[in-house]
Amino acid sequence: MKNLVMARIKSTCSALLQAGIMLICMVSLSHADPLAELRVKLPSQINGWTAAKDRFFDNKTIFSYINGAGEVYRAYNLQQCLSRRFSKPNQPAIILDIFDMGSAQDAFGVFTHDTEGEILNVGQDARYRPGWLSFWQYRYFVSIYMEEESTAAEKAVKELGRQVAARIGIKGSRPRILTQLPSMGLVAGSIRYLHHPVVLNYHYYLADENILNLKPHTDAVLAAYSHDTDQARLLIVAYPDPQTAEIALSGFLRHYLPDADPSGTTLLENGKWAAALTNRQMLAIVLEADTRSLAETLLQSISTTKTRRHKE
Repeated sequence: MKNLVMARIKSTCSALLQAGIMLICMVSLSHADPLAELRVKLPSQINGWTAAKDRFFDNKTIFSYINGAGEVYRAYNLQQCLSRRFSKPNQPAIILDIFDMGSAQDAFGVFTHDTEGEILNVGQDARYRPGWLSFWQYRYFVSIYMEEESTAAEKAVKELGRQVAARIGIKGSRPRILTQLPSMGLVAGSIRYLHHPVVLNYHYYLADENILNLKPHTDAVLAAYSHDTDQARLLIVAYPDPQTAEIALSGFLRHYLPDADPSGTTLLENGKWAAALTNRQMLAIVLEADTRSLAETLLQSISTTKTRRHKE
């Protein structure tokens, strides 16, 4: 009997131990580093180019790597960056940078910071400029460039991009705020998704101060519009509630459009028109429209019967 009891105890302890090990493994996987997991899947060779030692940077050390653009990545909540250098005798070096932005929305946002170039079917929305390929996919922004241009290096860069995209596998969703943009007249490639005044001021300077109260989790989208020969830019910001949107509108009108009429529209000194309104938790701002009618048309395409306009 004693031996039977001991055997059952050992069996129970063994089962508990195995269950504990499985639980630890599951917890470890749930807290795994996505970029580290991707790293082991990345190619070590590409068209004769061989990878050297990888380097990692976080949102503080990123300035030691790309000082000029480090603030942009921080503005999109950079988690970390993996940099892998490929070399080949008598050929320029190829540098692969994969930025883990923590979310598909921020990966998309970093990508929209510069959308110039030839469209390629690599990852999501890839662009190729001479010597540089970039795209976003899932939670990553991918940048691949060659230190000097060559035909062989260009082929290797594009092939590396295809392989990295395949290793990432899954795709990401674009920010929901993009659905608020009117489709008519929207200029292709002009969309800039952001939530930091540094990025906004880079594409359209408003003020040194954060007059729109943009925050890391405040979504905003800036886009250009063309109606016939008239041009304008539209900025939409999504706030957590209508009250916060109204406060932002009041601050914007006070600092930027102090002469706006009761509808929130004004003629600027340069002869352009600007206008602003709120629609529930959304703030819509038309910047430098060629005509008042274009400014009003853009706002009307966003407004509804429940739109709350600013009243003096």
